[in-house]
Amino acid sequence: MPHPPIRSYVLRQGRFSPAQQRAHAELMPRLGIAFAPAPLDFAAIFGRAAPVVLEIGSGMGETTARIAAENPDTDYVAIEVHGPGVGSLLRRVADEGLANVRVIQHDAVEVLREMVPEGSLAAIHVFFPDPWPKKRHHKRRLVQPEFVQLAASRLARGGRLHVATDWQEYADHVLAVLSQTPALANTAAGFAPRPPWRPETKFERRGLRLGHGVWDVLFRKE
Repeated sequence: MPHPPIRSYVLRQGRFSPAQQRAHAELMPRLGIAFAPAPLDFAAIFGRAAPVVLEIGSGMGETTARIAAENPDTDYVAIEVHGPGVGSLLRRVADEGLANVRVIQHDAVEVLREMVPEGSLAAIHVFFPDPWPKKRHHKRRLVQPEFVQLAASRLARGGRLHVATDWQEYADHVLAVLSQTPALANTAAGFAPRPPWRPETKFERRGLRLGHGVWDVLFRKE
């Protein structure tokens, strides 16, 4: 019997607030994309031909919604497994009238492998993934060579893979893995400065006040 895949997350659904529950129930049929092992047609989904960015682990949706609002000419597909976070993002999208965001509540690796066509993405954002700091848990980290090769294959030429983390050892790991991927080239000499378009999250601002570092790794598809 084959072993189940090692997940980069533990599914802690937590409690929905009434607003999150309502948004999830009412908006997923309109703004959600159900998982299916078939390639997506982004132009049909959004009703236009535009650059598409994949957000992996959109959390409570603060960053995704803000970036989407500031870049109306780009379409965003957010992947998040946790129900309350999905509900929170959907509520933000509806409240702000954003037409350029869709949400998939499923495992990101399976979505990339089964649903995202090769060479179709302008960028992939992985902001503050779980660092799994204990050494025995490092195998659960999302950013591994196999994942990066898969992600690179889904980027269009010139597309960018952008990872941000506040865990230095994980940042070093991410930089090393991406540097060893032939299809990708670093846009900086090592770590990149935070691009002005990447908003600081509440979590990030709190960490910075406490003296924690934040590292951006930004590579381009050759």
